[in-house]
Formats: sequence, C-alpha cells, structure tokens
Amino acid sequence: MSRRTAVALAAGVVALGGASAFAFAHGGDQSPALAHTTARYTAPDGDRAGSLTFATDATASSGVKKVNVLPWPKSSSFAKMGLTAKDMADADQAVCKPAGGHTVHCTFSVKVTAADAASSPHGAWHMAVLVTAKDGTTTLDTKAADFSVR
Repeated sequence: MSRRTAVALAAGVVALGGASAFAFAHGGDQSPALAHTTARYTAPDGDRAGSLTFATDATASSGVKKVNVLPWPKSSSFAKMGLTAKDMADADQAVCKPAGGHTVHCTFSVKVTAADAASSPHGAWHMAVLVTAKDGTTTLDTKAADFSVR
C-alpha cells in the first residue's frame, strides 16, 4: 500500500469516527416521536354510553414528561387556522406507562353520552397530540389519528 493511500485511509477512518461521534452526541437531541397511534369512537346506543378511546406509543431520548390530546372535528376552525402547541396546553393529558427504554404507552378514554353525541358535529374528526419530553422539546401532530362521529 502506498503512503498516500495509507494517509487517505487513515483520514477516512478519522472522518468516519468523527461523524459517528457527532451522530451519537446529537442522536439524543431528536424530537419526541409517536408510533402505533389509534383512535376509536363508539356511538352511544340506547341506554349504553359510547366512548372515544385513543392509544399511542411516545418516545423521547430524555424521557416523556407528558402527552396532551385533543379531539377536533375536521369542520372546525382548527382546520383553517391550524392547531398550535399553545392550543394544546390545556388539553387533556393521556395516561402513560413505561413500555421499555425511552418509550411510554399512552391511553386516553372518555365516555360519550347520547347528549354529547347529539351536540357534536358529525363526520370526520382528528386526534391532535402534543408530546413534551423531559428536556422540554415537543412534537405536535395535529392529525395523529382519525375517527368518525355518526
């Protein structure tokens, strides 16, 4: 192997090592993420209440501090204006339990009465989710899951 090839190879190893160290150091700075997100609406039937059930897995490298959820109808003003993290500040919090590593499994469930169903807009709805990590980083998914109210 020529000296120039050896120097180039050594420089490449140093560069790759530096890139790997950079990626490792900054890998922990990633925004929180959602996975396996579902929402299910069951309409009330006679004397039986209905329900809205939501579930998701949230992951953050520093750990998940809280997960706020907000169901909203597609026909609402949020569709035009867009939801913000500020809008989500007072939204309901999901109940989260450790699911391994930096991941938590979060659920939210609410009963839906016949009166609730009658006064709610029918049609397509979205579930907005704001994940706040322990280091303060956030991720907002305004359409994390969809469901229909009939």
